[in-house]
Amino acid sequence: MARLHSREELERLRQEILARRDPKQPCIATCAGTGCLASEAAAVVEAFRRELAARGLTDRIALRGTGCHGFCEKGPIVVIDPEEICYLQVTPADVPEIVEQTVLGGKVIERLLYRDPQTGERTVREPDIPFYKHQQRLVFGANRKLDPRRLEDYLALGGYRALVRALFERTPEQVIEEVKASKLRGRGGAGFPTGVKWEFARRAAGEPKYVVVNCDEGDPGAYMDRSLMEGNPHAVLEGLLIGAYAIGAHEGYFYVRQEYPLAVENLGIALQQAEEHGLLGQNILGSGFDFAARVHRGAGAFVCGEETALLLSLEGRPGEPRPRPPYPAIQGLWGKPTNINNVETWANVPLILNDGAAKFASIGTAESKGTKIFSLVGKICNTGLVEVPMGLPLRDVVYRIGGGIPGGKKFKAMQTGGPSGGCIPEEQLDLPVGFDELTRAGSMMGSGGMIVMDEDTCMVDVARYFVDFLTEESCGKCVPCREGLRQMHRILTRITQGDGREGDLEALEQIAETAVEASLCALGKTAANPFLSTLRYFRDEYEAHIREKRCPALSCKALIHYWIDPEKCRACMLCLKKCPTGAIDGGKQRIHVIDQAKCNHCGTCFEVCPVKFGAVRKLSGVPVPPPIPEERRTVARARKQDE
Repeated sequence: MARLHSREELERLRQEILARRDPKQPCIATCAGTGCLASEAAAVVEAFRRELAARGLTDRIALRGTGCHGFCEKGPIVVIDPEEICYLQVTPADVPEIVEQTVLGGKVIERLLYRDPQTGERTVREPDIPFYKHQQRLVFGANRKLDPRRLEDYLALGGYRALVRALFERTPEQVIEEVKASKLRGRGGAGFPTGVKWEFARRAAGEPKYVVVNCDEGDPGAYMDRSLMEGNPHAVLEGLLIGAYAIGAHEGYFYVRQEYPLAVENLGIALQQAEEHGLLGQNILGSGFDFAARVHRGAGAFVCGEETALLLSLEGRPGEPRPRPPYPAIQGLWGKPTNINNVETWANVPLILNDGAAKFASIGTAESKGTKIFSLVGKICNTGLVEVPMGLPLRDVVYRIGGGIPGGKKFKAMQTGGPSGGCIPEEQLDLPVGFDELTRAGSMMGSGGMIVMDEDTCMVDVARYFVDFLTEESCGKCVPCREGLRQMHRILTRITQGDGREGDLEALEQIAETAVEASLCALGKTAANPFLSTLRYFRDEYEAHIREKRCPALSCKALIHYWIDPEKCRACMLCLKKCPTGAIDGGKQRIHVIDQAKCNHCGTCFEVCPVKFGAVRKLSGVPVPPPIPEERRTVARARKQDE
């Protein structure tokens, strides 16, 4: 492709690309995102390449390595178009059969299809799989349909049409008004109205102005931004170009975590392609608009997800938040007006320009519009990335998309919003997904993490875990966050170890209130959410830990004792052999007994005891039954004879 000098040349190129493509041509799309690559997706793609070459089918059948498809636990994922036949957990050994039976023979390979864990039914087409069926994949859906390293694929899907509309059919003010009318809110956590944010930056005095893509994404288990940047970098770039034009910026930065090498690689290729073809650089498409973009690799500090800390890191200084105001829109990068949005926010912008603000605003609740991508993980059957419309009840996310809780366990809570989010109990599961709705429930949207917890999860320990994470990630600049979180973690740890005392909850509430009111940045102001939300909905668990020295979930190691039921023990010696501290006494035909003085509560005996016996029991808050007399420990002999 040659450099494009006008919008007419861009459209002409698009039509040439489409003319060369037969919509009925078989295409093998294999997920090559980071998750699937960890499951040897690269070997699957190479196996397809060799198989097609060996059969002389390279020109007849298209092969595409794509970004993440979302259903990450079932990778590598292969979709055969145009029928949309979806195969899961494909291995290189499956490739010849797929080509022979499905691509050439039109037959479906049953064992590679999705299988419903309850009914056992198989699903052939990707859109019919329950995990996908109940989503609305407006932003993320293109990942499966393009190779992120091929500009041609993005153009074939209508790429850069929104940029043309902005540059040639709208003034910067009109672009901002359209984004404002869509009611798009920032997907990075704060949920601030995007159009209003752009307007602040445009009206700010000072030159030059900057735009920044926040791809720092430090939440544990969250990888929405990474997968978008890996799978569709041109969509993010197009949104950035539109925003830069609207704000009046001619220079921008992609701030990407160091741990995202594939995202950096695919983004670098996209920037090079865009510049070579007149979509980036000087006089873009002959519009007179200039824009340069650079990639900056962040060092991985969680606090750098906060705007002011990110900007200082971008300048080469320690990533520490600074007081606001002045806000970055007024005084940001190198003291100049700067607009920062996260990856998903920028990727939504082309959709709004292409389809109109009204269509975007028709999706969602009164104040939360469009769709949101979530990382759905934890104690749930289907894990991965899901994109749902705002307003969808959380219950639908858990049961219709996530498939419910594995092992017949009961749902207990869902933690949303990342480490600084809150835990939502079962009675709140009909809550619609939305910025304000989640905040009122004591949680928040955050960047989009969703962690599902079952009945075996201790909510006190959950609060301790997240406060511990935030304590380590605090930059230490302000006392309420640095010292407050440290004290909260110390008290929560003591409670989970059985050393909680009266007054601890009141002390925790006071420290939390101080951190919320006096911390410098959003990390400190929201860090108390894990504790406050679990205390709000699960106060009885805190009181059980403190007053009864009991963990209702049988999770806190220091509060658990293990006991072998003499009526169920079969003297199989598995627990005796595996016990790391030698705390179990027994032998052949001799009922086993745990020496509580030697036991370190590791739970190995509980894990290795055969399910059909169920002899090892967890106890918490109740006395361990006294050891059985020696003369009764030979009952196993009679029991074995009976068997």
